[in-house]
Amino acid sequence: MNITIIGVGKIKEKYLVSAINEYKKRLSRYCKLNIIEVSDEKAPENLSDKEMEQIKDAEGEKILKHIKDGMYVIPLDIKGKMISSEELSDKLEKLGVGGHSSIAFIIGGSLGLSKKILKRADYKLSFSPMTFPHQLMRVILLEQVYRGFRIMKGEPYHK
Repeated sequence: MNITIIGVGKIKEKYLVSAINEYKKRLSRYCKLNIIEVSDEKAPENLSDKEMEQIKDAEGEKILKHIKDGMYVIPLDIKGKMISSEELSDKLEKLGVGGHSSIAFIIGGSLGLSKKILKRADYKLSFSPMTFPHQLMRVILLEQVYRGFRIMKGEPYHK
């Protein structure tokens, strides 16, 4: 299975880079992982709704360049479906068995995702109604994908 994570913004914090690298190493037993960072747009305070949409659209265009035909696209969206770790594991397994071996998870920038990205989605996933920093969300997503593979394989880790 090929898992691609496309995220807006660069991870600069060493502790997050370290955590990401740890999960990349752990996941290498289960899938081919590709993490793509696209640059974020400058988003000053007090933006109008139109300016916010323009920034999300610009970031969205950068993301779309990395979505290949045949990829099953799962953006992380606060309005998406909230599922358990077991349900995520089951979803990943069913996608693989169903011929969707290339999955792209999308993490937006500070303003969220463009309408084009959400329209391209095959499944919208929410981790919580709370908002998280995109840098931290990358670590959380990697951990849950790892947990999902461990559950799928019946291996100890999930409690």
